[in-house]
Parts: sequence; C-alpha cells; structure tokens
Amino acid sequence: MRRLLPALVACVTLQVCAAVAQQAATQSAATAALPPDAEIEQFLRTAKVVKTRGTSKGITGSLRATLSDGTRTHDAQIQMIDERKPTFDAGGATEFNFRDSWEYNVAAYRLNRMIGLNLVPVSVARRYETKQAAFTWWIDDVMMDEGARLKGNIQPPRPQEWNEYMQLVRVFDQLIYNMDRNTGNLLITKDWRVWAIDHTRAFRTHTTLKSPGNVTRCDRQMLERMKELTKDSLKKELGEYLTDFEIAGVLARRDLIVDIIDKAGPAAVFDRRAR
Repeated sequence: MRRLLPALVACVTLQVCAAVAQQAATQSAATAALPPDAEIEQFLRTAKVVKTRGTSKGITGSLRATLSDGTRTHDAQIQMIDERKPTFDAGGATEFNFRDSWEYNVAAYRLNRMIGLNLVPVSVARRYETKQAAFTWWIDDVMMDEGARLKGNIQPPRPQEWNEYMQLVRVFDQLIYNMDRNTGNLLITKDWRVWAIDHTRAFRTHTTLKSPGNVTRCDRQMLERMKELTKDSLKKELGEYLTDFEIAGVLARRDLIVDIIDKAGPAAVFDRRAR
C-alpha cells in the first residue's frame, strides 16, 4: 500500500490539474465568444423581438426579450422608464430633481468605453412599441451576483484581479454619480468577470463626489482616458442622452477623481490586464 500511495497521489494531482486546465480553457472560450461591440450594437438595433417576459430583478419595469436577426438569437434587457420628480424619497434621503431614465443606460455604456473599460454591457437606443427604450445585451453564463457572493462568503480565485475590478467599479460610479449601485446589479460570470448593469439613476448634475472615500486606486489607462475627456468629446458621444449640465457634472467629478489619485501617488495606479 505504501508503494502505491505516491502513484495514487500523482494520479489525483494530474486529474486535478487537467480539470483546472479544462475549466480555464472553457472560461477563455466563453470570454472570446463575445462579439465586438459594434456587432452587438447593430444586432440590438435591428434584430426582431421574438418574445418578451418580465425580469426577476429590478424595480424599473424592465423586460427580458429574445431577439433574432435570422443568424443570431440572443436576449436583451429592454428598459423604457423615464420618470422625473421634483423630490424623491429614497430610504429616508430626499433627492431633488430626481430622474430615472433608460437614457442613462446608453450613456453609461458609451462613457465606459470612452475611458477604456469593458464593465458595462452594450446598450443602444431603440423604439419598443410606442416608447423609446434602452436595449441592453443580456449577459450569459452568470454564476451569481455580488450579493450572493457576499452572502455565501465565496472568495474569488484571483483576489488581486477581483480587487482591481471592484476599484474600477467604484471609480466609475463616482464619475457618473450613480445613486443606485447595489450588490444585485454587479453580475459575476463563470470566468469571474464582473459586469455592472442598470444605470438608470446615474448622471446627476452634482459637481462633488457622492462617496470620495471610494476613490482609492485606478487603472492607468482609465486614468489617462479620463484626463482626455472634454466637453466636446462628451457632447459628441453622449449629447443625445445627457444635458449640458449633466456633462458638466461628469467633467467636474472627473477633475476631483484625478486629483485624488494624483495626490495619492504611484501606489494608487495599477496596470490592469485587458479583458
């Protein structure tokens, strides 16, 4: 038995290594299978809506739709909400000039790409029935959301990469002044990639940061791309969805974020592996 033990250990080790390698290959293939943004945009704008049903999460009355263009069939989230209120009571905190709008989903996607991130799914403007709406690519292979991960005390396999993801989400939420980030709208796919969804309560006109303490570290490319943002470039990409005051808010908050990171020094900047 003692002679057989090393052979058994070696066999088990090989099996585990093979399983890990297979999982990594599957995860890599799943990530690589995502079409380019431009291709997804075209699909979301033109594919036929085959069927719709309600979604299990969210309070914005969104629909889950199956779309098909004859070649590809894929789901999308349709959000038509566009509400304005002079005041809005959210958990005991009063917000003035409240707006909850599908347009911010499209603006969040576009701004996310402008600063070199790939954390927000593709979202385009399109009419559904009698209303304008945001059609957003449905994320496949979702393993859990951040709420479920925390509740189950599930640790990510690559802690450093995970922490960088979370730092990017926090900085992005400060840039867009996201009023409604919660653990249910941070999705985690099987390859441990993070997707930030549902930005209908963002892009406030405030020129301060909602939570300055959340800005601690930033990806080098994201930081440089943020520095390059101008009123003209934002107007060109986001002018259909944001007012001049909302764009001014983005630029003011950008300045504050850059100042925090610059003052923190080199340790506050990291180089993220592109995904």
